[in-house]
Amino acid sequence: MEPFLEKFFTKVNNRMKEDKDISNYCKFDSQLLTLFTSSLYLAGLIASFFASFVTRAFGRKPSMLAGGAAFLVGAALNGAAFNIYMLIFGRVLLGIGVGFTNQAVPLYLSEMALPKYRGAISNGFQFSLGLGFLAANLTNYGSQKITGGWGWRVSLAMAALPASVLTLGALFLPETPNSIIQQNNDHEKAKRTLQRIRGTNDVQAELDDLIAASDVSKTMKNPYRNILRRNYRPQFVMSIAIPFFQIVTGINVIGFYAPILFRTIGLGESASLMCSVIMGVVGSSTSLIAVLVVDKVGRRFLLILGGVVMFFAQMTVGGVMAAKLGDHGGLDKVYGYVVLAMISVYIAGFGLSWGPLGFLIPSEIFPLEIRSAGQSISVAVNFLFTFLVGQTFLSMLCHFKSGIFFFFGGWAAVMTVFVYFLLPETKNIPIEQMERIWREDWFWKRIVGDNEDVISKMDGA
Repeated sequence: MEPFLEKFFTKVNNRMKEDKDISNYCKFDSQLLTLFTSSLYLAGLIASFFASFVTRAFGRKPSMLAGGAAFLVGAALNGAAFNIYMLIFGRVLLGIGVGFTNQAVPLYLSEMALPKYRGAISNGFQFSLGLGFLAANLTNYGSQKITGGWGWRVSLAMAALPASVLTLGALFLPETPNSIIQQNNDHEKAKRTLQRIRGTNDVQAELDDLIAASDVSKTMKNPYRNILRRNYRPQFVMSIAIPFFQIVTGINVIGFYAPILFRTIGLGESASLMCSVIMGVVGSSTSLIAVLVVDKVGRRFLLILGGVVMFFAQMTVGGVMAAKLGDHGGLDKVYGYVVLAMISVYIAGFGLSWGPLGFLIPSEIFPLEIRSAGQSISVAVNFLFTFLVGQTFLSMLCHFKSGIFFFFGGWAAVMTVFVYFLLPETKNIPIEQMERIWREDWFWKRIVGDNEDVISKMDGA
């Protein structure tokens, strides 16, 4: 919004309005502007390691409460900000909130869900993110029209609303049976919780799996060191590869800078915000589809389909902008619609695949003894590359120009090949029995072994 830019990023606003010689691709190239955006993810990166300790030592529920509290304070500071320092400090607190909730919520959902519904329930996390993205863009579109130039305060302060729902809602949630056993070894309480959430008294077999996993976890004093062991090599690789690939799809920079991107191709302020609303509708709709089908068609199919769709869309957008958008002026209306359509196709491909599954897969593949550490690494990698890509995107757009879309499209091809050859299917497998997929996989069984004795977790624990 122009009043927001005028108050906090005056140079960017003046350059956008007055500098007729600067390239379309370079109008918004500002390290201060990208620092405002990406500071949230740098803070989240650091907070995720503290969140790992809290989640393991005190439970999933306290981590959600801590994240919600940080969200509330950060939203209040951003809405009341009167200088750039207050603005960025508020973003840092929001980042701490994201760090704690991204650590705890996917674990909570995976541990509470039945195996046959785990994909759908865990994908609800990404579906909710999509709804939040849509709500944020609708808020921006509406508040941009407030006369007096203070609509940006409404946009930033409104983050307190979902933060309140998260914080208050977490108070009424039960702790997961896994966490109850891990914290205080209360088998009866864990059994009652299992019976309640499963809707049956016949939970002894699942409880036995949880107790056995907890006994193994207690022999491991340093889960970060143990996750480096050979028998956990597949999980360790996936804890890095899956969140890395999720970010280098380019989705976060499209989400962060969609209005800037649409202004780059010649659309006005209001039209750019409306295009972002359209993207939010597409993302939420496809995430809902993923919720409905993931436990039927499997994770691998959706990841491969989504990778192909994103590759096609990114290459098309890059081709149109390379051929039709110069350093000055805008795209013809027809080509502008093509870009909007292809970015929407790209958002659809992500919402169906790497969006929800990028959170689901890391949350379901770790055995209990390294689960908190593995999830922490996954969240930290996600934040690290979100920060790096977010901080460098506007500069990359200025230097690469349309080539930035070929860059992200190339990564879509790489990740699709990776999934095809190296990621086994995880649907319908109980979370405490997930290790067998690595022993049966054509590649990973060479590393972890193909029998129980080879991968005995007690060996060297």
